[in-house]
Amino acid sequence: MSLSVLMESTPSPILLRPSIEPRDETSIHFDLQKQSALPTEFVWPRGDLVHTQDELNEPLIDLQGFVKGDVEATAHAVELVRTACSNHGFFQVTNHGVDSKLIRDAYREIDAVFKLPLNKKLSFKRKPGGVSGYSAAHADRYSSKLPWKETFSFGYRGLDSDASVVRYFRSALGEDFEHTGWIYQKYCESMRELSLVIFELLAVSLGIDRFHYREFFEDGNSIMRCNYYPPCNNSGLTLGTGPHSDPTSLTILHQDEVGGLEVFTNNKWHAVRPRQDALVINLGDTFMALCNGRYKSCLHRAVVNRERERRSLVYFVCPKEDKVVRPPQDLMYRSGETREYPDFTWSDLLEFTQNHYRADVATLQSFFPWLQSSNQGFK
Repeated sequence: MSLSVLMESTPSPILLRPSIEPRDETSIHFDLQKQSALPTEFVWPRGDLVHTQDELNEPLIDLQGFVKGDVEATAHAVELVRTACSNHGFFQVTNHGVDSKLIRDAYREIDAVFKLPLNKKLSFKRKPGGVSGYSAAHADRYSSKLPWKETFSFGYRGLDSDASVVRYFRSALGEDFEHTGWIYQKYCESMRELSLVIFELLAVSLGIDRFHYREFFEDGNSIMRCNYYPPCNNSGLTLGTGPHSDPTSLTILHQDEVGGLEVFTNNKWHAVRPRQDALVINLGDTFMALCNGRYKSCLHRAVVNRERERRSLVYFVCPKEDKVVRPPQDLMYRSGETREYPDFTWSDLLEFTQNHYRADVATLQSFFPWLQSSNQGFK
């Protein structure tokens, strides 16, 4: 299946027009954990549901040598990253420095959130235009092609010294979840440190100053999202997450042993086998702009399981909202390339994807005309 066919099967830019206007989630009552039949809102077009048994042979990169400055290990890691990111924007890392117990604790704690009664979860639902809170299949935003999943998201600010994650859990879910907040405070801190290492590796692979992206993102903000995919009797008719590239810069994901993540490369979908000791890294649209399109934003999706529930922990790395997104001068000067994308800020792209557009395979291509028409773009 070619990418052109995939894009034809995905409706053209899904703007939030009246046919899929924001809705009141409390009036919908999609309790996915109690559905016996598949509501029509969750049925996806046949072209989006093409399945494959092929497994992605993605690189598994051991970060230990790179972090320690081992020359041979660094050269090997750089070559693997360069090839993977040029082809599909996806790789996995081991010896990443994130405590395996912390990952297990994060799963255990979030299970308690998703097992709450629906009315309790809706009491801290995501507000329109915001990123924090609970969502049942994003049914408050869209009316068709709903993803078969529940999500719980919250923000994390770089250089966070006031335990904002803990405060959010305490205020949104109550004192009983303060311990959960501390687990995720630590989880986000670990993800931030890892992301800065990944940015160094990406910079070296692009042949620019090692610390360029690290410095760009040090004061950045991130979004933590926990996904829960209940079993689905009609799993062949729906998706847990539709085909899309993340509008953010970098995604660090851990999927449980059930699996379900798939990446589109070489004209077809490939399954990503879960590795409990590894973390998934995929590039997003913002980083693609930051490297002038040298590396690809990863096109991916998630399928659901007929018999088993699936969970994943996702950390989206974003720059500070007002920072101008443009490729480094030394990358452009050395290569003599022309600019592939105009300047923009993360706040512009966030506004676009939260309030005007449903992220898909062509988010950036649709974003820039909107930016120009709304008179928010840089000259």
